[in-house]
Amino acid sequence: MKFLAQVNVMPLKALLDPQGKAVMNSAKKTGFNTISNVRIGKHIDIELEAADKSEAAGKVDELCKTILSNPIIESYEFNIFEI
Repeated sequence: MKFLAQVNVMPLKALLDPQGKAVMNSAKKTGFNTISNVRIGKHIDIELEAADKSEAAGKVDELCKTILSNPIIESYEFNIFEI
């Protein structure tokens, strides 16, 4: 079966996000005064083959742990869809 995994990797909430802070400051300077917090991360789409959704989730979880995120400074979440 073929699956699509949509992965979001974000900096941990306890850490500073300099990119997010820069966007927030620029937004406020250009009139978006109601913005109070911006966090910038990565969105990754992955197509993969697996026997079932559970196997696909296991593969994606391992990929996230070993390649796509740094667990010291980032968290991740993902959704799996059959395609």
